[in-house]
Amino acid sequence: MSWDEWARHDATALAERVRKGEVTPAELAAQAAAGAAKVDPALSAVVEVFQDVVADPLKDGMDPAGVFAGVPYFMKDLGPTLKGRLQEMGSKLMRGNRATADSFLAGRIRKAGLNIIGRSTTPEFGTCSSADNPEVYVTRNPWNTGYTTGGSSAGSGALVAAGVTPISHATDGGGSIRIPAGWNGNIGLKPSRGVFSVAPYGSDLTGVVSIQGCHTRTVRDTAAFVDACRGGAPGEFMPYWTTPEPYTQLIKRDPGKLRIALSHEWGDYRAAPELVAELEKAGRLLERLGHHVEWAVPRVDFRAAFAAQTACYITNFAQTIAALMRQKGLEKPPAELVERMNRRIWEFGIGASYSERTAMQLGFNTASREFGAFFEEWDVILTPITAKPTPTVGTTEYLTIADNPSVLDWFANLWGIFAYTPLCNLAGIPGLSMPMGEQAHGLPFGIQAIGAQGQDGLLLQLAAQIERALDGKWNHGRRPGVHVAA
Repeated sequence: MSWDEWARHDATALAERVRKGEVTPAELAAQAAAGAAKVDPALSAVVEVFQDVVADPLKDGMDPAGVFAGVPYFMKDLGPTLKGRLQEMGSKLMRGNRATADSFLAGRIRKAGLNIIGRSTTPEFGTCSSADNPEVYVTRNPWNTGYTTGGSSAGSGALVAAGVTPISHATDGGGSIRIPAGWNGNIGLKPSRGVFSVAPYGSDLTGVVSIQGCHTRTVRDTAAFVDACRGGAPGEFMPYWTTPEPYTQLIKRDPGKLRIALSHEWGDYRAAPELVAELEKAGRLLERLGHHVEWAVPRVDFRAAFAAQTACYITNFAQTIAALMRQKGLEKPPAELVERMNRRIWEFGIGASYSERTAMQLGFNTASREFGAFFEEWDVILTPITAKPTPTVGTTEYLTIADNPSVLDWFANLWGIFAYTPLCNLAGIPGLSMPMGEQAHGLPFGIQAIGAQGQDGLLLQLAAQIERALDGKWNHGRRPGVHVAA
């Protein structure tokens, strides 16, 4: 099919054409691979294309009877593993690292009929919120290649926005689905805790904040992905959410009148005026759709919550790096193979005590209860996706502080930029980035809807209502300059 025709199809539409016999999974894979080859020299979003799976979509166990019927899909090079495939995590240390087994979610993705045709880029270990390391790769925003995609789902954000695939894998430990979705013009849902499994290498008890998901260009594709891939593996530490009806059915109906809080003054953090203006525009649209909208701030001790989140990140990342070093037979992260900030995080966090971790968990509990109480009065919180605009490649604000040896200062700087996404991970509540806004420099800007735990369906239902009101024209109907159909 032509590139214009290709770009008009979401994953659901491509799957329907496969079921009608109008196109084959192999033809879809070949076109996606050609699309990657067309745009990747400008974007550097692809780590590897699996040419054997492009040639034979059934090779690794993709189920053509699944809902996506062979639609091509890139897996972020971090998180779920693929048996026999490389997973290098954006790091020179992990070059040549090959997985020995599929993760549980990889199996669910294949059973859903998604054909995993390659790996997309990510910052080293997913730590820095930009794949901006010239020694590995620099992933660029298809709307303007002078700007970053954000991260850590950097490559997936760029590939979906550029029309290579309509859906791609993403993960989120503090905004890594939602931030690149917001800065690239995609839809990105961080689901509630207890939706997608991270078995067999971790659990929601050990991972605490990190969760899986995807980027798409339509709400129905995100809904179909959650419906098909959700659920726990045998032996999970906690129950997994179930729903009375599939999200793909739920989103066909508008929600009732919702109580929606516009919010951006979170503790010490405020959004830039141009981004507040985009939030206000979104609020006016929701009022026209019949919802009750007003300004409100969650009654959360934000300083305590961000302190707990910082402690979690430092201790989690330190242990992640330590486990990888043990695998390599190393005692400490080599300066020539591990980025400077990750070495500092390892050094700062590796000796954390059980008492410190317990204090972190108490902070999580308190903040989760505070958000829960707020959602007794409100259905949805609407925020900007970030507090500051998308920065340029090479001058990203969250990297310029790297000369400051304080890891705590570095994380405090992060929260000043990404103020509205991390606490969803802490509280285990869903957050959805919708491509409704636009920045002064022309890049898209996401508006985030946050709901109570387990209310993922309500957020998707609201997003579907907005999508219909916009006549399906997210991003004001625009396409990025780097695009398969350009």
